[in-house]
Amino acid sequence: MRPMKDPSHSDAEASERQLTACLQRLAAGDLSAREELVAVACERMRFIAHRMLQRFPTVRRWDQTDDIVQNAAMRLYRALGDVSPQSVRHFTGLVAIQIRRELLDLAKKYAGPESHAANHQTNYPCFDGDRRAVVDNVSAPTEPTGDMEKWSQLHAAAASLPEDERELFHMVWYLGLKQDDAAHLLECSVRTIKRRWETAKQLIGKAMNGASPLSP
Repeated sequence: MRPMKDPSHSDAEASERQLTACLQRLAAGDLSAREELVAVACERMRFIAHRMLQRFPTVRRWDQTDDIVQNAAMRLYRALGDVSPQSVRHFTGLVAIQIRRELLDLAKKYAGPESHAANHQTNYPCFDGDRRAVVDNVSAPTEPTGDMEKWSQLHAAAASLPEDERELFHMVWYLGLKQDDAAHLLECSVRTIKRRWETAKQLIGKAMNGASPLSP
């Protein structure tokens, strides 16, 4: 598997041009553009999913980067069947929503004693002939179950942000855009982006009772 690379500024510009052309073709009725849009988005989703899994040892036990990207890509493909993005900004937001929803579903799936991970067969060793669930064995030593619950809260809090902050958070956190690139895409100043980012962090921290692990 090739190493993951953070897309450079020039890569972002080239991607924006490609996306613009694909969106124009999709709007004109070229259905093949739908698959091309998903393919372009997959590279960004692969990078961010790889980064996220470094923070999710429990999830990484069950799902790999390609699994998350494939699921998010399927979500995106279906979404493009329902809506035709009118701009790169709109499309970028649509991509971020799919990866957020996939990560939120994974957080719910693997958090807590009733989760899939806690009740999988490999989590039931035998003691004196009896099979007993050992929930503590599910998580890595550095990742208590509570951390997974915090991640679930983080994704839920992100979804509840005000529109401007939510759009920015999606771009920076879920898609890994630099703040100056986000400012270009959102057609506002970097100063405005920094202010919105601080507001987003404060709101998420408040929603998580100060436990927000925001360090993109």
